[in-house]
Amino acid sequence: MPRAFVLINVESGSEDEVLKEMKTIEGVEEAYFSYGVYDLITKIKAESMDKLKEMVTRRIRTLTKVRSTLTLIMMEE
Repeated sequence: MPRAFVLINVESGSEDEVLKEMKTIEGVEEAYFSYGVYDLITKIKAESMDKLKEMVTRRIRTLTKVRSTLTLIMMEE
């Protein structure tokens, strides 16, 4: 199963809201606040690379308060 870390920047002050939304998305294994360049870090998994791509582009990036993402696909665990 493909897995990735998704680093997310959100609108200022919306970190709690987006974190709660992230935890409701199927395939999100972990989600955390982060201090630094990115506001949130999530670990996701999907059945295929196509499903992983769809999750990032259609589920995560389309959340209202998400400004940008950086996806790091894991090659091996």
